[in-house]
Amino acid sequence: MKIVLQRVSEASVTILNERVAEINKGLLILLGIEEQDSQEDIDWLCKKIINLRIFPDENDVMNLSVKDINGEIIVVSQFTLHASTKKGNRPSYIKAAKPDVAIPMYEKFIERLEEDFGKKIQTGQFGADMKVSLINDGPVTIIIDSKNKE
Repeated sequence: MKIVLQRVSEASVTILNERVAEINKGLLILLGIEEQDSQEDIDWLCKKIINLRIFPDENDVMNLSVKDINGEIIVVSQFTLHASTKKGNRPSYIKAAKPDVAIPMYEKFIERLEEDFGKKIQTGQFGADMKVSLINDGPVTIIIDSKNKE
């Protein structure tokens, strides 16, 4: 699993001119799923997301997690995170999981993240043409790959 995590002061997801998700201070997470991803990837990544200290404390030092600030989270499925651009100019998405694998993994990810976070997570819609808006706070953008636990 691969994510692009952005600290936001606000974010939203719109599908067919209808706003389906909207948050203020918190995290916007773009989630890419590969065929070989497992529950272990979900567990590790969710724990990492919830405990990542990227919000400023009273001294303006990034020392607080999204849970510490009582923030909000939106998760958006994003198969293009697994694009391969080695050959030619048209990306290949062969590494991205097909819907029959990706949808159950996406749902398990949301469920586990909500469990770890202790409250509801907002989402886009898997496979939909979504318009994602955000104000990146900082800017703070972090890429995390569960296959490369650094």
